[in-house]
Amino acid sequence: MSTLPLHAALRYVEPLREGGSLPAVVDTDGGVYVVKFRGAGQGPGALVAELIVGELAREAGLPVPELALVEVDPVFGRTEPDPEIQDLLRASHGVNVGVAYLEGAFNFDSRAAGEFIDADLAAEIVWLDAFVTNPDRTHRNPNLLIQGRRPWLIDHGAALYHHHDWSRVDEARTVAPFARLGEHVLLAEAGDPGEADDRIAARLDADVFGRVMERVPPELLSDDDRARHRGWLETRWARRGAVVDGARAAADEARARPLTPRSYRR
Repeated sequence: MSTLPLHAALRYVEPLREGGSLPAVVDTDGGVYVVKFRGAGQGPGALVAELIVGELAREAGLPVPELALVEVDPVFGRTEPDPEIQDLLRASHGVNVGVAYLEGAFNFDSRAAGEFIDADLAAEIVWLDAFVTNPDRTHRNPNLLIQGRRPWLIDHGAALYHHHDWSRVDEARTVAPFARLGEHVLLAEAGDPGEADDRIAARLDADVFGRVMERVPPELLSDDDRARHRGWLETRWARRGAVVDGARAAADEARARPLTPRSYRR
């Protein structure tokens, strides 16, 4: 049984159509959440990644909005007129994942909000994304919000993408550096990944990984896959020197590249 709070969905407020999974702002009996639905195209696996990475980030001392489980009853959203949303909700009865709604938050842009993320925090965020193989923290799609002059990490459903096909996961792939880290929005401004690793090593260990895995409910994750995830995390943690070396090399390359104009998602 998960130790995360469980809330009942009460009112569908509005869809957030920027994401491919069609999350939505939902009123629950525990407050307002952005809900990621199990019936979306990526399936429950994206919700599992959201929970694992979000809770790992929290244990590592990084700023993540509160995560909760949100129960969608069969009668929820029946009056929603959009047939696409109706289909999504019908496929999402049961347990889904909610991320606390950050009122007044705005999307991170290094040109306007870079002052809110110093080099040490940037290095720890880079470390996290390198460790969990998160491809979704780019200049085009930073998945960082600013609220009250504080940054928040969001949207981790694309991370841990190896878990969509465990048959292809072996030790070499488990411990390999993250090849797509060079696209990271904070890479050029981040401090040393090795120093970030030293700080995070004081906060994470195998026991923490076990507690995090226990927070993922059985409705979303089988016992076999829970054991696979924990084994992957523990193996990658024990051999994370290669991850750090890869992050350092990617950062050096990013700093050496000439600045070029970027287009930003609006």
